[in-house]
Amino acid sequence: MLRENIQAETVIAMKAKDKERTAALRLIGAKIKDRDIELRTSDKKPEDDELVTDVLMKMAKQRRESIDMYESGGRQELADKEKAELAVIEEFLPQQMSEDETRAAIAAIKTELGADGMKDMGRVMGELKARHGAQLDMSKASGLVKEALS
Repeated sequence: MLRENIQAETVIAMKAKDKERTAALRLIGAKIKDRDIELRTSDKKPEDDELVTDVLMKMAKQRRESIDMYESGGRQELADKEKAELAVIEEFLPQQMSEDETRAAIAAIKTELGADGMKDMGRVMGELKARHGAQLDMSKASGLVKEALS
C-alpha cells in the first residue's frame, strides 16, 4: 500500500538525515492526513491507494504550476525546490502514459462511444478519466481529446 511505503520512506530519509526528502515526505503525509480528516464525515470513502494517488496527483499538479510561475518570475531557487518536491511525489505515482499511448486510448474510447464532435468531449473525458485517470495528466489529455474530436 502506498501509505505504508510513504511512511517507510520517511523513516529511511530521517535516518539518512536527508532534510529535503524528509520535508517532502512529511508534507505528503500531512496532505494525506488532511484528506482523511475531510472524509471522516463522508458516506462514500474511496479505496486507500486511490485516495493517496489522488492526493499525490493534486500535489504534483500544484508543483508543476508553481515551477512554471517561479521560472517565469525569475525565481530559479524556488523552482528548484519545487522540482525536488515533485521528484519525490512522482516516485509514488503510477507510471504516466506517453503521448502516443494517450492518443491510442483516446482513439479507442472515441470509437467505442461513437464520438464525432466537440459535443462529445465530456463523455470522452469522463471515460478517459475512469479508465486511465491515475496514469494521465488530465490537463494535457484534454488538449489531445480536443484535437481528436475537432
